[in-house]
Amino acid sequence: MQLYSNIIGQGQPFLILHGFLGMSDNWKTLGKQFAEDGFEMHLIDQRNHGRSFHNDDFSYEVLAEDLKLYCDEHNLQNVILLGHSMGGKTAMLFATLYPEIVKQLIVADISPRFYPIHHDAILEGLSSLDFGVLKSRGEADKQLSNYVQEFGTRQFLLKNLYWVEKGQLGLRINLDVLKENVSEVGEALPVHSKYEKDTLFLRGDKSEYIALQDEKLIKIHFPSARIETISNAGHWLHAENPKDFYTTVVNFVN
Repeated sequence: MQLYSNIIGQGQPFLILHGFLGMSDNWKTLGKQFAEDGFEMHLIDQRNHGRSFHNDDFSYEVLAEDLKLYCDEHNLQNVILLGHSMGGKTAMLFATLYPEIVKQLIVADISPRFYPIHHDAILEGLSSLDFGVLKSRGEADKQLSNYVQEFGTRQFLLKNLYWVEKGQLGLRINLDVLKENVSEVGEALPVHSKYEKDTLFLRGDKSEYIALQDEKLIKIHFPSARIETISNAGHWLHAENPKDFYTTVVNFVN
């Protein structure tokens, strides 16, 4: 089973992995910018997300394996790999398992540690969407607002809506499997995992995902890592401050 991707531009392969409940589309604008700098951008949907296949298995091990198959299929070597949140965890594991494929690693707003489950309200809200009744994005947004107050977060989640057929909305994500395996999303990187090459960790200054005490752990797994902070940004740092995010990444890869 092959992962869906949107490939833009030509040059050195640069792969981007979205976060939990996200999709490759979230990265389209930045992807185009990077492509203009001479990279072949692979904006990838991870399994059970976006337009990629649905499967009952869901863990970082299988997500990393999916990416390995993708790289083999597209004959990719010497890649730059960027992952945000859950995608950052996949990227970390992949780089430690296949360092020969990854030239540089970029991890956006997640550390290698364990995170407790904190998506309950979001998953409950998405589960409450009854597409037998809801006939528009506006109606879905109204229903979701009972569970998720933050407008920006709702907009992000509602990107998963699509028209299954005329008059029939549905969700692209495999919600049942993601709910069942939500604890997997918080799993820590295996204790002895190590990636020695060039690594950049980015955190949002308003986000708590990478705390000061995480820096030591990052350095254990990624001895060459540097950690930079994007100002005026929370967890969705690439969407909240795309200009600084872009500049920091480009300076690193060049």
